[in-house]
Amino acid sequence: MNSAIPLREYALVFATAVAVTFVVTGIVRIVARKIGAVTPIRDRDVHSVPTPRLGGVAVYIGVAAAFLMARNLPTLKDAFAGNTEILAVLIAGGLICLVGVLDDRFDLDAISKLAGQILAAGLLVVFGVQWLIIQLPGSAEDGPTTLVFGRNEQVIITVLLTVLLINAMNFIDGLDGLLAGVALISAAATFIFSVHQYTTSTAASAAPPPLMAAALAGACIGFLPHNFFPAKIFMGDSGAMFIGLLMAAAISSASFKVDPSLFGLRTNIALLAPLIVALAVVFIPVLDFLLAVIRRTMAGKSPLTADKRHLHHRMLAIGHSHRQAVLIFYLWALVVAGGAVSLALVARWQDMIYWWLASVALALVVSVQPLLRAQSRKQRRERLEADARALGGSINLQKRSSPSRTKAEGTDV
Repeated sequence: MNSAIPLREYALVFATAVAVTFVVTGIVRIVARKIGAVTPIRDRDVHSVPTPRLGGVAVYIGVAAAFLMARNLPTLKDAFAGNTEILAVLIAGGLICLVGVLDDRFDLDAISKLAGQILAAGLLVVFGVQWLIIQLPGSAEDGPTTLVFGRNEQVIITVLLTVLLINAMNFIDGLDGLLAGVALISAAATFIFSVHQYTTSTAASAAPPPLMAAALAGACIGFLPHNFFPAKIFMGDSGAMFIGLLMAAAISSASFKVDPSLFGLRTNIALLAPLIVALAVVFIPVLDFLLAVIRRTMAGKSPLTADKRHLHHRMLAIGHSHRQAVLIFYLWALVVAGGAVSLALVARWQDMIYWWLASVALALVVSVQPLLRAQSRKQRRERLEADARALGGSINLQKRSSPSRTKAEGTDV
């Protein structure tokens, strides 16, 4: 396998996904309107006009075109040598995209969608995309511990991760451009991490993850011009579920396939680096998903019941505009995913901690800025009211004292 990063080939794959997705999205938008795959105005939605969905079909076609391009490139064809992971993504992704299309058009019930998700995740496992081992830190004397999963554990872990990511990505698809942007950042982080594996490993199994990530990143960029506020087309369940499945496949494929000593770190953190990156790239959607499940369960509702209390809804509620809320989520995705990748790949990770904490502080300030402005306005209003009351009291005193002075002046006259 080549030790040099085939940047031109990755750029060509990326550009293919961008161009194909951008062009096909315009066609899909027309088709969606003709077949009635249009999102109506609902209480929980923030859009104000009926908008076509099925955008995920264009994303899937863009990713498939990128894979086809890679299949014919001198170096990236390694991703197809001796394994079926890319084929797994195309087959399982096609199935989950079809389930999403049916839901976008006919509003499937939750059980039917879950069955489709489990079936698609199972197809990934059948074609070899699965978690095999986890390396855990150990003592200096004993060294690291390798936890090898049995066949049943591999199936359960991979299916659970895939279903979790499918639904987590679907949960955050509530604002124009939100899902595509967060997925783009997550794919970029996965690419940076996994391409390091690709260039330091001699195993062909290290080739598919960066290819998956590059194709997904390109498809998201190609889709964003159509989807950023105000959106002309939505991802729909077809896009959200396909992106979740592709992210799960890339993370599962990238994790624990290379000796951690190949990374810049030489400490126990190196052993956890793949897990840290995997958790970071899905942190925001999974956090929103878990909060929604807890909130709805405590309210006695189904965890799959839709509401208007997601994290992006809360950003709007505290005073951010639609675009501001989306950009803030981009910022948080950059902070979390970027910090994790730095921790995994930078030798002096201790120095990065300070920069990461500063980034977190900046993101917090930006996130709560409307609350800070509202508090500042409230304090200013209270000061003005206090000054007005004080001034009013002074005027009243002057009015009460004026007749006395007039009477006194009249007596003197």
